This record gives sequence, C-alpha cells and structure tokens, in this order.
Amino acid sequence: MMSRNVRRSALLVFVLVTLVSLGVAHAFAQAPRQTAAAAAAAAPAPPPAPADVAAIPADAEKSPSGLAWKVLKPGTGNAHPKVTDKVTINYNGWTTNGRIFDSTDVRGKPSVYTVGNLVPGMVEAIQLLSVGEKRRFWMPENIAFKSAPGKPQGMCVFEIELLDVKAGPSATVGTTAPPDVAAPPDDAQKSKSGLASKVLKAGTGKTHPTASSTVTVHYSGWTTDGKLFDSSVARGEPMRDCPLNGVIAGWTEGVQLMVEGEQRRFWIPEKLAYEGREGRPKGMLVFDVELLKIQ
Repeated sequence: MMSRNVRRSALLVFVLVTLVSLGVAHAFAQAPRQTAAAAAAAAPAPPPAPADVAAIPADAEKSPSGLAWKVLKPGTGNAHPKVTDKVTINYNGWTTNGRIFDSTDVRGKPSVYTVGNLVPGMVEAIQLLSVGEKRRFWMPENIAFKSAPGKPQGMCVFEIELLDVKAGPSATVGTTAPPDVAAPPDDAQKSKSGLASKVLKAGTGKTHPTASSTVTVHYSGWTTDGKLFDSSVARGEPMRDCPLNGVIAGWTEGVQLMVEGEQRRFWIPEKLAYEGREGRPKGMLVFDVELLKIQ
C-alpha cells in the first residue's frame, strides 16, 4: 500500500503533467491562426485606384488605336522595347469601377514578359516606355481582353513601370504595315495564279523548298487596310515545323520561290488565301515572310 504522502505526490505530478500537456496543445492550436494572421498582416495592401480610373482625362495623350496615357515618371533612357524583347515591369491593373484585378505590388515582385505575348494594348503601351519610365494607360476593351470569359471586362486602366529590357531574337520582318500594303506595286513579280511578290532581302541558300517541305519562318500578315492580323514576330518566336502542304495556297506557292535567308513580300488574292471563310481575314492579304530554315 502507498503511503498518504506518496499518493499525494503522485497526484500532484499527474495534475502538473496534464496542465503542461493542455498548454502545449493550446499553443499548437493557436499557431496556425497566428501564422495566418501574421502572413495576412505582412502581405502588401493593394494600391488604391487612381482618381481618374473611371474615364480618360482630357489632358491624356491618345493613339489611333484608342490607347490613352499620362506620364507619371520620366525614364532614364531613349531606347524603347521591341515586340520580341523580354521586359521586366511593375504594374497594377484596375477596372473602371476601381477594382484591382492584377498587381505586382501585391505579389511583391516584378514580372517578366515577352512583349508580343501580351494583349494588344499592352504591346503598344510597353513599346512607348523607356527604362525607368512609369505611365498610366487607359486601354479600351477592343485592345485589352476583348470580353474574354473570366477576364476583366470593359476598359482597363494600368500603371506600368519599365524596369529592364532584354533584347529578343532578331527578325528582319516587322509588324508595321508596309507602305505598299494596299496593292502590289508595278515592279512586283506576278504568277499565273495571281500571286504577286517582291524580294526584300536576298537569301544565302541555294535550294528551294518543295510543296511537301517543312520550313521555319518569321512572318507578319496584314489586310490591305494595314491591319495586322497575325505575326510570329509579335509572338516573339518563329513558326517552326510549318508544312507547306498544310497552309493557304498562296503560301504553298510563294515560299517555294524562296531560299534560306531570303525575305519576300507577298500579295495573295483571296482565292489563294482564306477564300472568304468565316472568321478569317477577307480579301487580298499581304505577308512579309523570312525563310529561316528548310527542314
């Protein structure tokens, strides 16, 4: 039999161990809530919407596309990014009711993009900036997210600061509509099919692809009113493994005229292009094509 003193000591030890265990459990139970609260407190608050977020102010500059802007901070350089360049930017984006939908400030670090991979309004906007410069842009829906499901609707407002530019792959083909986009000039070569073309840069190769060849090309395509509708240059990388028997007839015929390294402009009649198909560019199309490689 245990003595009364021993029983008292054992009971005291049991009580102490129980209290310590309860305290540790309570501490662990509180830890996740405290950690979550600390993380929430540490996250940067979203920047407030600018006072003129609802509409383009009268003193904003505007481009023909509808893009408008105001310079908030001048840059330190004179060079501007090209569509193939990689840029590092800080930015915040709001809808016109002041709701912020994207922010590098909130994420706590800048973002890196190839310029040509962004929405058209961002492509135009970033090419206006120099390093160190910050502007506020108002982007109409037709050059922003174009009513895409799950994306911000209507005009969007961005504040963008250009931090750094890394040169992308070089391409002779550009994205600006050529001066003769409306019709083939008198000195263009013409084939019996109606295809017209003009060599812009002589190639270095000796052989021509065939109708069944696979090629790598850089290209830009416009309608005759100068609207760019497709461009590998804007996307920042060439079109690789392109089968010439799987493209429009004007390309199948035209690219066979080229050698590697050559750049040529094509005026392709509708019957050799998309033939009036729904959802495709209509009428004669103009392409600048650079043949990089015959596979």
